[in-house]
Amino acid sequence: MIALSLAEIAAVVGGQTYDIPDPSVQVTGQVVRDSREVEPGSLFVAFAGEHVDGHDFAAAVVEAGAVAVLASRPVGVPAVVVDDVQRALGALARHVVQRLGATLVALTGSAGKTSTKDLIAQVLRHKAPTVFTPGSLNNEIGLPLTALSATEETRFLVLEMGARGIGHIRYLTELTPPRIGLVINVGTAHIGEFGGREQIAQAKGELVEALPSEADGGTAILNADDPLVRAMATRTKAKVIFFGESGEADVRAENVRLTDRGQPAFRLHTPSGASDVTMRLYGEHHVSNALAAAAVAHELGMSADEIATALSEAGSLSRWRMEVTERPDGVTIVNDAYNANPESMRAALRALAAMGRGRRTWAVLGKMAELGDEALAEHDAVGRLAVRLNVGKLVAVGGREASWLQLGAYNEGSWGEESVHVSDAQAAVDLLRSELRPGDVVLVKASRSVGLERVAQALLPGAEGEVAVR
Repeated sequence: MIALSLAEIAAVVGGQTYDIPDPSVQVTGQVVRDSREVEPGSLFVAFAGEHVDGHDFAAAVVEAGAVAVLASRPVGVPAVVVDDVQRALGALARHVVQRLGATLVALTGSAGKTSTKDLIAQVLRHKAPTVFTPGSLNNEIGLPLTALSATEETRFLVLEMGARGIGHIRYLTELTPPRIGLVINVGTAHIGEFGGREQIAQAKGELVEALPSEADGGTAILNADDPLVRAMATRTKAKVIFFGESGEADVRAENVRLTDRGQPAFRLHTPSGASDVTMRLYGEHHVSNALAAAAVAHELGMSADEIATALSEAGSLSRWRMEVTERPDGVTIVNDAYNANPESMRAALRALAAMGRGRRTWAVLGKMAELGDEALAEHDAVGRLAVRLNVGKLVAVGGREASWLQLGAYNEGSWGEESVHVSDAQAAVDLLRSELRPGDVVLVKASRSVGLERVAQALLPGAEGEVAVR
């Protein structure tokens, strides 16, 4: 974080200082909410959670080097005390962002946010110092913590914004007002909470509504291939740039193909030139993510050749997202178990089919959460797609939703043991350990709550014993 005195912080957040001998002492380290991340010069944010109260760690974090605690009550060590810690954190982030000279890029979408954010960050790093959201910390706590990690050297701040309802993204843009706003897609993730795709589009579009006008430097970057996103052009005063495979897109891909390893390659076209890209990531769905990143980079002054080089070098920064491991026996494990929705399930299955050409393929799949009334139809459709893509074996893991996956495969034409329903992760591991052959390719994917990453980890070289129970 940029250096701020405790007196300045108290004034920004509207707090009172307690047990602070010298209010001019500065916070020079990171702002953290996890006591294990405290370092000399840190500010520790004490949240009172359902199971853990950060205030209980106040003395320990100060002993570990924290300058003070941002708290909702006096804690017997240096503290800035506020009525609402979360709102105070947001106010501090807003103050720091306003003082930075960095360009703030915000992005949202139903699927692929984290992968796209990671690509944008890796591309922009080729141009200037860049700070970006770690993992998927994209809510009202994670986003301001990320913003506060920027320093005077930061030139680009890339923030992922998530939403579970109308107004959520509007709130986040008030904390960290972006100059460039990117909407990747509108899908069915969380459709059960939102109530429909139109409501999801309404929520995601709050990002482009928050942008400055074109005259003030605002830019909205929209997916030309998604009608609900394309329509958001009417909801912003900012300059609009379209990306996609559509011929009308300003930044587009031509001659899209997959290598023998399932990695996408294409000809990147921008308003200032074209260049060839071959990615290290897996799956054709990364083409759209790459185009979104390219559109951001082009708007910030990078050439087509510079962007293509950066995209071709970019890897996966976040765990359990098409994380590929080759075992010594030739078995390939694809751990995409961080989360799942219908769009990402379809993309992962297509990637599996491409990676597994000439090899035996396994799709170990579980529940897609928060689909509401669409749950049965969407799970059925994924099971059917696995058969259409000639996946060698579908292993559906878990309860009711998993049974719908298996039933969809059966009804599409699976027979015998080509699709099987098992009760839990351990049963899936037992099955795979007994039946995997050298050269097989295994995809593992489900919503985060299912915890299927344990299956992938149990199949890695050196893993033994039973799956750990969470």
